[in-house]
Amino acid sequence: MLTEVQPRPKLIQELSSRFGAALLAEQPVCDGVSTLWVARDQIVALLCYLKSEIALPFSMLYDLAGIDERARTHREGQPESDFTLVYHLTSYQRNEDIRIKVPLSSEDTWLPTITHIWPNANWYEREAWDMFGIEFRGHPNLCRILCPPTWKGHALRKDHPARATEMEPYSLDQDKTELEQEALRFRPEEWGMQRATEDSEFMFLNLGPNHPSVHGVFRIALQLDGEEVVDAVPDIGYHHRASEKMAERQSWHTYIPYTDRIDYLGGVMNNFPYVMAVEKLAGIEVPERAKVIRIMMAELYRVASHLVFYGTFAQDVGQLSPIFYMFIDREKLFEIIEAVTGARMHGGWFRIGGVAQDLPKGWERMIREFLDYMPARLKEYDKMVMDNSILKRRTQGIGDYNTQEAIDWGITGPGLRATGFEWDYRKNRPYSGYENFEFEVPTGNRGDCYDRCAVRVEEIWQSLRIIEQCLNNMPEGPYKADHSLTTPPLKERTFKDIETLIQHFVNVSWGPVIPAGEACTPVEGTKGVNSYYLISDGSTMSYRTRIRTPSFPHLQMIPLMSRGLYVADLIAIIASIDFVMADVDR
Repeated sequence: MLTEVQPRPKLIQELSSRFGAALLAEQPVCDGVSTLWVARDQIVALLCYLKSEIALPFSMLYDLAGIDERARTHREGQPESDFTLVYHLTSYQRNEDIRIKVPLSSEDTWLPTITHIWPNANWYEREAWDMFGIEFRGHPNLCRILCPPTWKGHALRKDHPARATEMEPYSLDQDKTELEQEALRFRPEEWGMQRATEDSEFMFLNLGPNHPSVHGVFRIALQLDGEEVVDAVPDIGYHHRASEKMAERQSWHTYIPYTDRIDYLGGVMNNFPYVMAVEKLAGIEVPERAKVIRIMMAELYRVASHLVFYGTFAQDVGQLSPIFYMFIDREKLFEIIEAVTGARMHGGWFRIGGVAQDLPKGWERMIREFLDYMPARLKEYDKMVMDNSILKRRTQGIGDYNTQEAIDWGITGPGLRATGFEWDYRKNRPYSGYENFEFEVPTGNRGDCYDRCAVRVEEIWQSLRIIEQCLNNMPEGPYKADHSLTTPPLKERTFKDIETLIQHFVNVSWGPVIPAGEACTPVEGTKGVNSYYLISDGSTMSYRTRIRTPSFPHLQMIPLMSRGLYVADLIAIIASIDFVMADVDR
């Protein structure tokens, strides 16, 4: 019997006819994203075509990351490659993604820069150089971004130590202290800045890394003419903890709590894309009850995160009272979350195949009481914050950008919707059953600081609608898939026969063996689109875990938003972005 050959997608046919032999291979992947291997000498031409020339273009560079292929065994159908660079592009007009891969040898790890095509490629290329040693020729300033400037080696290479015990004990004598301090010195010329003009001498000011307004360890080197911002250099990496490296040393199951520490205000929202990507690799179908429970818990954390943003946004522009009221509401949410998950900020509660356990008795009452309580509070906050004339003058018309600029810089979530572009993954590419829920997608029209806040405020209302629908329509059934690769497996029979007890012990301690493959699953996170791109080599651990967070590209846009404004305006801009540094640095 002949096997039916699936027709090639029209996009692949079009690219094949135009670029011919430059397309080295077409790779099947578990997430269904068209994945092509392309020769290095044609990568710039291909990417320019995809962004600007093709009908319904791929206008956003969603992600750019490296892979060290040297220890990988399951690479059937892929070109020879010691290192691989992956470009992930998004077309909003097609509602489609494409993944482009370029093979590189150990002796020749370089690529041409694409910063002239997408400005947000600047930081992504610096990260690929920092982590893998891939050189980008033509880059305006290719230097470390997450590791200190004095770091030796490239941390995500397979031959780089993964644990402190594999390295010499750290020491900091006087000479090394002076060397490290000198490495942090800001030199304007390296960033294309002048120290003076014929008319004036510029002042250079460090905002952070410990300033209260930068919401964590984040530094911005400012070029000032009086109080006017001439230029700015965001400096990140102070919170880098090698989360992607740690994924290579944890089982698929035991890595779940690590995800909570990325967007640490988003709780189980971080678990969401990770476990869904593993489920795609393993072919696990999640029960309906588990899907709805996941949605309800994710939306509870969305409300909690937005309340922190709402209060700190008002605080940063000088309004001190709202944050105290909003933290009271957040505590009420944490009481519900703690009753369900046993934890507060870091639930770590989603599991491969479902959730950790079923909802506790009384969960309906707690949710109902919160839904009855919250609307009046939000209306009060509208009067207190959004209608405040001083806050409006501080934020309206400040830090604005249009939709095209947002897409060019990789902006997603409320920051993109504030420009008037109605795009939400829960609506446009629904996952986990979001297509069964009724809710609106809030948008702004100016793309300024005020609109970025207003969109998030309206999202709280929409999340409450979704939570109420979960409450009223929670399906019966199991909270976890009946599949051998779920973690941990169900315990019902573990005290009845030794075979089941052994299987449970092995599955929990070593974790499941996930079939070889690749999958990326994005979600509409609290701060924008968040995704995990996972590569399995048929092992109990991930071969490569790529965490694409929204905050990383968002901070890169600060110079564009702040030039020509004042330092006080920059504080409002930073407040309106809604970021946490763990989400940036990972």
